[in-house]
Amino acid sequence: MEHAFWHERWAQKQIGFHQPVINRWLQEYWPLLNINKDSTVLVPLCGKSMDMLWLREQGHEVMGVELSDIACREFFDEQGVEVSALAGPDFHTRTRDGITLMCGDFFKLSPAQVHQVGAVYDRAALIALPHTSRKAYAKHLKAMLPSGMRMLLVALEYDEQRESPPFAVNEYEVRKLYEPEFTVELMDGAECTDGRFEGEREKVYFLTRQ
Repeated sequence: MEHAFWHERWAQKQIGFHQPVINRWLQEYWPLLNINKDSTVLVPLCGKSMDMLWLREQGHEVMGVELSDIACREFFDEQGVEVSALAGPDFHTRTRDGITLMCGDFFKLSPAQVHQVGAVYDRAALIALPHTSRKAYAKHLKAMLPSGMRMLLVALEYDEQRESPPFAVNEYEVRKLYEPEFTVELMDGAECTDGRFEGEREKVYFLTRQ
């Protein structure tokens, strides 16, 4: 989506995509990735996700990348801490207690900026992007991430066409976007039983960079 779309969503607090609880698939399947606890986890298009707090509790440093400064500011505000933003050429950065939020355009993220990253968690990035942007997003990740990098991906599937996010991304598309550079393993899936996504299907994947 265009930048203005997301800035407007956050400004008007139209953030039904934000989940106030830790994602169940993250809690169940992240330990199976066997990521070293001292590894930094990249969370693209992170919003103010509570999942970052859970990852930090597991011992990981967390690097979130988010377009909206409102989201980055509110994340720390809701933890009861005030964090000043450090201005850079492409990103404004806030860091506290092992969590760094980089505010800016994800597509300007460089390999040098993710050199310390050891894993990726994507629950809301791929499904937030329209079809053409999903291709660019996956291409950018593949260009930045080295061999052996592992990713936990949670995607939504549903039958009705939708003109706004979150978009449906099925297994065929996940494989088309990431293979052969990544191996893709479908690990689990289930229908959502409550909340905004009730009746839709979540699926969780393991991806490993070749």
